[in-house]
Amino acid sequence: MLQFRDNEGAPTVINRADYTAPAYRIDTVELTFDLDPAKTRVLNKMTLRRNPDVPAQALKLDGEELNLARVLVNGQGTSFKMDGERLVLENLPEGNEPFQLEIFTTCAPVKNTKLSGLYTSNDSFFTQCEAEGFRRITYFLDRPDVMAMYTVTLRADKAKYPVLLSNGNLVDSGTLEDGRHFAKWVDPHKKPCYLFALVAGQLVAREQRITSRAGKDHLLQVFVRPGDLDKTEHAMNSLMASVAWDEARFGLPLDLERFMIVATADFNMGAMENKGLNIFNSKYVLANQATATDVDFANIESVVGHEYFHNWTGNRITCRDWFQLSLKEGLTVFRDQEFSQDMCFEPSARAVKRIEDVRVLRTAQFPEDAGPMAHPVRPDSYIEINNFYTVTIYEKGAEVVRMMQTLVGRDGFAKGMKLYFERFDGQAVTCDDFAQSMADANPSSSLAQLLPQFKLWYSQAGTPRLSARGSFDAAAQTYTLQFTQSCAATANQATKQAFVIPVLLGLVGSNSGAALPLTVQGSSDAAADNHLFVMTGDTASITFTGVAEEPVPSILRGFSAPVVLDFDYSDAQLLTLLANDPDPFNRWEAGQRLALRSAINAIVDTSASTGASVLNDAYLSAMRSVLRSPQLDAAFKELVLTLPGETYIAEQLDVVDPQRIHAVREAMRLQIATGLQADWEWAFDAHQDNGAYSPDATSAGRRALAGMSLSYLCLAATQSGDAVWPGKALQRFKDAGNMTDQANALQALVTSGHALATPALARFHAMFKHEDLVLDKWFALQAGAPDRGGNVLPAVRQLMTHADFNIRNPNRARSVIFSYCNANPGGFHRADAAGYVYWAERVIELDGINPQVAARLARALDRWKRLAEPYRSAAREALARVAAKSDLSNDVREVIDRALAD
Repeated sequence: MLQFRDNEGAPTVINRADYTAPAYRIDTVELTFDLDPAKTRVLNKMTLRRNPDVPAQALKLDGEELNLARVLVNGQGTSFKMDGERLVLENLPEGNEPFQLEIFTTCAPVKNTKLSGLYTSNDSFFTQCEAEGFRRITYFLDRPDVMAMYTVTLRADKAKYPVLLSNGNLVDSGTLEDGRHFAKWVDPHKKPCYLFALVAGQLVAREQRITSRAGKDHLLQVFVRPGDLDKTEHAMNSLMASVAWDEARFGLPLDLERFMIVATADFNMGAMENKGLNIFNSKYVLANQATATDVDFANIESVVGHEYFHNWTGNRITCRDWFQLSLKEGLTVFRDQEFSQDMCFEPSARAVKRIEDVRVLRTAQFPEDAGPMAHPVRPDSYIEINNFYTVTIYEKGAEVVRMMQTLVGRDGFAKGMKLYFERFDGQAVTCDDFAQSMADANPSSSLAQLLPQFKLWYSQAGTPRLSARGSFDAAAQTYTLQFTQSCAATANQATKQAFVIPVLLGLVGSNSGAALPLTVQGSSDAAADNHLFVMTGDTASITFTGVAEEPVPSILRGFSAPVVLDFDYSDAQLLTLLANDPDPFNRWEAGQRLALRSAINAIVDTSASTGASVLNDAYLSAMRSVLRSPQLDAAFKELVLTLPGETYIAEQLDVVDPQRIHAVREAMRLQIATGLQADWEWAFDAHQDNGAYSPDATSAGRRALAGMSLSYLCLAATQSGDAVWPGKALQRFKDAGNMTDQANALQALVTSGHALATPALARFHAMFKHEDLVLDKWFALQAGAPDRGGNVLPAVRQLMTHADFNIRNPNRARSVIFSYCNANPGGFHRADAAGYVYWAERVIELDGINPQVAARLARALDRWKRLAEPYRSAAREALARVAAKSDLSNDVREVIDRALAD
């Protein structure tokens, strides 16, 4: 289960099938920290006992970059040896009685650029222990199935570090000699070491006392640097809403006297659910209307909810091993998605949130399923576990949980959750344990009947393809849908068994546009607007009776399964769904299919100029109807009118020419801008004024549509040489009363390529040069700008020399390097290979600083084999250049080697 390396440092593959229980259990852990940036002293006193179910063996403790000073067993010195960086103890007490182990080590947090373990940021101490960071703090059985009770004492200079935090409840504090002080924390719940946390520094807190439904009082705290307190109200409101929602929806109350959130500027992830002491990337905590966009506000609510919900799904019940990571992450993503939808209140806003979640899945996870890093939701092997914090584990894992809810119903899912906690509270368990709880709580459900087959979603990689075709018998008034499922081979899985696929269906009249009642042939159920068809074989069919007119099938409503749907819709059928489908997801999907079809036709027709008209009049007319519709809300309109992205378009092609894709999509943007110019003017005028700022879904939707309108108006004006709308955009940028409107106006100027973008960018920097998160937006906007004549890469290199750029800060590195390499395909995939050269340089540079960040960047080229020439050969050369480095981290080595593998 644990990751070992041989004496030469060669990486070892870790296999799920090799799991064995730990040879020792740790009952209690007493940690004492004397905090100093250059030399922190850590005293670790543990109570251990042999595991009687495992053959007797030496105790092997994980460690990394530690200086070992003392080892005592039951108060006496003992012999030990080092196996690489692992501490091995052989002469331990016999039998199963508990014994005391004391280990004294030192480490240097100020030198820890990996941001894993104990490190410093802005003169404060922070920890990040998931997945294997605790071994960088002290020698330990660093695995999630070793759960213990923790007592932690922190000692530090009081003037430099007045706030001392750890997990659980504060039981004692006071002053020490030489201007130092201490704080003692006790966590009343057993936890694995990856949930350990400490924070020490100059921090201030927003506090809120709440009373639970059970009548218990709790203290909520959000800690930030002095000067940022005015940006914490939304995070606190989100935390209070999360606590109330989890207790109301699932009966899961807050189980600690206090719950703390701490923000830091240097963090590899979004946030970390350490028990009672969540540590957050500051971008998911800090927000006010002057510095944060509507998207920022929504992300904060979602991430705060996600980390709080981990308090039960991840902390109270945790993973037996890291192969079960989706046990906590997939389930908790599902829970935060449900929370965010419930916070929308309006049905249309809920639908928008669902579409946004699916868009992430299809643009990020589907490509992962089709690439060299493809892996099941429950992986079978890994070299570096940090590489498996992926969209497959999180987003696809959430879809698997969502399908369970679909099969057992909302109430049935709540019963399954209840049984899950009754069985496993306080334990480290598996994905199988969760699925079995759901089935056992709903014995008459489809899930219970199909559980062994359903669990293939956990064990098989790849995205299933669901092919469908329909036939209408006008005389018999029947409509039959025939389905076939398949799944392409992935690494180590050449053949796939049939998945359980819940398919939510509806029919829309091709003439009337009305939703047709559904009566299934051979069923006694009453007619309904929707029908859930559960597919279990390679092929299946369903027939509806009493169908009075030829229907257009609405398949996979609400995206009821994470599959690719193949149905040969005509343009007319898609236009019918776009105009009439009562299911918002499929209405949006119809518009996406129309745009995607036009894009692909233009891309593959190499005889046509990329500047030619791509979109037909029927599509433009349909978009005009959507834009002008009084029945649709602004947020939904903005989603429908957003073209499929270049990366998503590329995934639909066997051979990818990034520059042709970019040119075609830019032509589509220009055609929408000019073809609907009068409509965009109307939309902007109708949505630009929204009164006092509020981040609610309705107001945010109006601002999003106004921003889209302004962007298209500036694009059309720049093309024609008209200065009116760029001038209006600059004025709106200057006058905006919130960051959303201001950023939208700036983006309109930058993406249109208008000359006014230059002074606007300079003004924006001058206004926000002391706001790190806002500067990240400034960097990202320039690195992600449309490439015109190869101008973006020189700009990116110049940005890296800017005084405000710091490659050691993950947020800043992502704002420039990732915005270019991962999110700007038109600028990155250059015919002269300069983008790939830049990528290789940055992967190597970052690997020497922070391997986790470097490995994420390395994945920008993991789909290189599908590129057309000359991109394909150039990309392979860049990958080979990185692979040639002998001292690559395991994080990067695994990604590069898998990308290059045949």
